[in-house]
Amino acid sequence: MLRLRSLGSGSSGNATLVEGRRGAEVRRLLIDCGFGIRQLQERLSAAGLALDQIDAIFITHEHSDHVGCARALALRQRIPVWMSRGTHAALDAPDFDGLLRLASDGAAIDLGSFEARPFTVPHDAREPLQLRCSDGTAHLGVLTDLGHATAHVLQQLAGCHALLLEANHDPQMLADSRYPAFLKRRVAGPQGHLANAAAADILRALRHPELRLVVAAHLSARNNHPDLVRPLLASALGWRPEDIGIADPLHGTGWLTIGPPA
Repeated sequence: MLRLRSLGSGSSGNATLVEGRRGAEVRRLLIDCGFGIRQLQERLSAAGLALDQIDAIFITHEHSDHVGCARALALRQRIPVWMSRGTHAALDAPDFDGLLRLASDGAAIDLGSFEARPFTVPHDAREPLQLRCSDGTAHLGVLTDLGHATAHVLQQLAGCHALLLEANHDPQMLADSRYPAFLKRRVAGPQGHLANAAAADILRALRHPELRLVVAAHLSARNNHPDLVRPLLASALGWRPEDIGIADPLHGTGWLTIGPPA
């Protein structure tokens, strides 16, 4: 069994738990760690977990809202940390005391009860990676922090039963915002973040009968709103707006089970 829980998603911090169960074996991967230790501990507690129940950490890229306390947590709990060579270099190559594991496009990470397969994405970072997680039956795609979907991205996520998908901004809200011009260009650019319509286009490309769960993530607090996201993404799938989940920046989501139809 594979399940997902966002611990919070937005510019203030990002962290996602993926849990795989195979018989008595339970393994948990923390994807990104964009909070302080105390705040992360509180969010894990709300999920019924403690820091010592995380088995591995995966950092998608070097931006602070994704890295957060990753090194401090890893050293404190002796947890292996996966990231790309470029991400490690962009962080000034910190010492992880033997806990660093280098990830790369297409190289599967064996977590015992499930695997995580990284893939490259276009984003304004050194060597950003996103993930497809699978226990062999259930398939989850995690796709946040990218400016546009390449053919490679779509190929890596084909056939997923669940998607945690960035829907960062509404273009008009971004244009009308108080962001400086350079930041507006960065967010809306091909190496920036996904607009709602771009996220909807990705769903149209990935739509298939066994896609059963979509959670919109990394919504901009200033330049987006769930009431704009839900109908647009739902329309792309022929779903009801209430069928689209939202990863809240403060509360994330509850536990969500992933799998094909029975």
